[in-house]
Amino acid sequence: MAIIFRCEKCDARYRVELDKAGCRATCRRCGHDIVVPEPMPRDQVLDLPALQDRRHPSTPLPPVDVAHLHAISEHIEQHLGPIDYIFHELVSEYVHIDIHRIPPQKNRPYYTLVTSGMSERPMTVPNGAESLRFTELMLCLPPSWPLTMEDFKDERNYWPIRLLKVMARLPHEFRTWLGLSHSVPNGDPPGPYAPNTRFCCAVVVPPLTTTDSFRTLNLDGDQTIHFYAVLPLYLEELECKLKEGMNVLIDRFDSHRVTELINPRRKNSCRKKWFGL
Repeated sequence: MAIIFRCEKCDARYRVELDKAGCRATCRRCGHDIVVPEPMPRDQVLDLPALQDRRHPSTPLPPVDVAHLHAISEHIEQHLGPIDYIFHELVSEYVHIDIHRIPPQKNRPYYTLVTSGMSERPMTVPNGAESLRFTELMLCLPPSWPLTMEDFKDERNYWPIRLLKVMARLPHEFRTWLGLSHSVPNGDPPGPYAPNTRFCCAVVVPPLTTTDSFRTLNLDGDQTIHFYAVLPLYLEELECKLKEGMNVLIDRFDSHRVTELINPRRKNSCRKKWFGL
């Protein structure tokens, strides 16, 4: 088991033992002072059927905060690149979720999708976690992924967008919250998101394709927006997280080079091997 983290200045990736949490060091690549973060917790699984008794009726949406939306758009473009399209939500409940699309570019040769609207309302966080009330989500798609409205009529193309919307609306719909290492299964028992993949769950992780500076946006007052990545999982990966802890799963992701860049047929990092094969 290990802690895996990156230098916030040059993005160099490091893997250290758990007892190094909190230690200070110097990045071997750029010389920047770094602090080894605490390991990620196991945390909870947000089981939608179990949350049904916490579901509350939809309330009128808050008016669009233009300054809030502009700040998010500027933050995205500063760290990820120009936004070429916004998937505007026509019918909304609880919060109005739009998805910003950043096209493939030289330093990020894939699509990046980032939500806005999830942070228009605070999540219902536990005592002591008030600084984590505001969140937006992101994931990445291969440059060949079909992304027109006509393409979205096929669930094999649309499921990552649906996943972002479901996850972004979930905390407001069920009076709960999404934080690092929270996982959400797709039904009970979990079923595949679409016919072209066996992914059936998702976990919230720090963005693994961005620099640390993208991960938070501080607005006027005491509001900080945290940007998290949604990473689809196989059932065996969810089971690994629950049995062995999130750090073990992150370690497996690192060895298999798994990030929030979705490959519907990527290797299962926790697949059981038979007869040592």
